[in-house]
Amino acid sequence: MTEVAPQEDTAVSWAGTVAGDSDAFARIVREHQAMVFSLALHCLGDRASAEDLSQDVFLQLHRNLDQIESPAHLKFWLRKVASHRAIDAARRRRWWPKFGLDEIPEPAIRTPAADPLLMRRLAKVVKTLPETQRVIVVLRYQEDMDPSEIAQVLEMPVATVKSYLHRALEMLRKKLGGKKE
Repeated sequence: MTEVAPQEDTAVSWAGTVAGDSDAFARIVREHQAMVFSLALHCLGDRASAEDLSQDVFLQLHRNLDQIESPAHLKFWLRKVASHRAIDAARRRRWWPKFGLDEIPEPAIRTPAADPLLMRRLAKVVKTLPETQRVIVVLRYQEDMDPSEIAQVLEMPVATVKSYLHRALEMLRKKLGGKKE
């Protein structure tokens, strides 16, 4: 007769299994690398920097794997770390030469846009947003996260996330020549 482990032991055994199994960690990387890379690329606008940031995020994950409680916690943790690292990297690069998003190819996971010219123009305008607003816009519209989820990832109040998002959308409307409804 087999015993069923208590629910709280499941998370510990999940992390322990993954921590000791290099194949399991490789599966985690393969499953989540597109999300982490895409988030980094859209926030930084530079493919090489996004690749470096993604590698750093997964290295940090490997070092902290014992703290991960479940697959859902893993996804939350990856988004949180990638977002914070992208904001930090964007702030450090303020004085670096600027690259336009139109010079960087889109990630392979992206579906073709209905209007490529509009999407290219929108990507350029999103790139001009301040770092935190840019990350919030990317998390909201690329990662399809709710403001409450974004607030958890960025460790800020939901009202602050909504305020940043509202201001970012106003800025985008003005820059794109749209009118406020």
